[in-house]
Amino acid sequence: MRSRYFDNISWVSLILGILRIVILVLIVVGAYNTLSSGKYSAEAWVGLIASGLAQGSIYALIALGYTLVYGILLMINFAHGEIFMAGAMTASFLANSFARSGFLNQSPVLAIFILLCFAGLVSASIAILLERIAYRPLRGSPRLVPLITAIGASFFLQYTFRGLYGSGFQSYPGTVDALKGNLTIGSLQTPITLTQVFVFFCAFALMMALYWLVERTKIGMAMRAVSENKEVAALMGINIDRIIVITFALGGFLAGAAGVINGIYRPQGVFFRMGFFPGVKAFTAAVLGGIGSVPGAMLGGLFLGLVESLGPNLVLEGLGIPGANQLKDAIAFTMLVLVLIFRPQGILGERLAEKKA
Repeated sequence: MRSRYFDNISWVSLILGILRIVILVLIVVGAYNTLSSGKYSAEAWVGLIASGLAQGSIYALIALGYTLVYGILLMINFAHGEIFMAGAMTASFLANSFARSGFLNQSPVLAIFILLCFAGLVSASIAILLERIAYRPLRGSPRLVPLITAIGASFFLQYTFRGLYGSGFQSYPGTVDALKGNLTIGSLQTPITLTQVFVFFCAFALMMALYWLVERTKIGMAMRAVSENKEVAALMGINIDRIIVITFALGGFLAGAAGVINGIYRPQGVFFRMGFFPGVKAFTAAVLGGIGSVPGAMLGGLFLGLVESLGPNLVLEGLGIPGANQLKDAIAFTMLVLVLIFRPQGILGERLAEKKA
């Protein structure tokens, strides 16, 4: 009996099992060493959690574009990071114009709403053009063909916007008066900034709006039907091309809005290559949550933001790794590899993975 049991265990499974244990031990040891050292106060941890949730909500908004397109077409739109970049760069000029005129500080709610809509419309328009010109003619092709096309479209958009806006760095207005200071609860001032609160709740509102649209409206019902079976949906009278265009437009709009939110959160560093790292991290978040799942993309983005924020201080420093805070990008790439190895269907993507397998 014992020999049969071990005969059924492959070397790959054994190695992956050992790797799981090693990773878990390293996380526990690193976290224990950091927490027992007392290097960081409770306020510092609260600040790191707030920072992670704010950054993670931006990743989640971008990740929704990946997961929407994958759910409909079963393809990864690797040009989505550049759609995020396009909205962020274009809206930066309008944001600075609002700041110079005083409109941004006099009417911050209206000004930010206009910026979100403007960036969203710019990104949605580019996403629609991308679908119509680059992806629709290849719809019946093998999956590798649109994947290569998406990578080419990514470079095309990068250098198009370099030609339009130059290779230098742009920036959003440094501060919005209404978002200065920290969150105060009663007489207690927390380490959570008002900007972080704005970023989280603004992104959360957009995510909830998308979730409501997908789950509660006729358009959302049509999107889910097309995702299940395009042929049957077409027989039921659903215009497949129209639904695909709406899907790209929604994903593009959220990416453009994420560009403005990111610009308000981190004003510096708006340039033609800014979409690469957020795009990869958002893709990681989509895979982590279960690509094709809208709630999974939301959850994956928030989780990745927390891991990226807490990981260097909580785990890496405890393991004695020098320059831990410079390894945030490495954590995102490592998370992607680990998810693909141990749970490729993601946190909430099990049912989708079984159906598409």
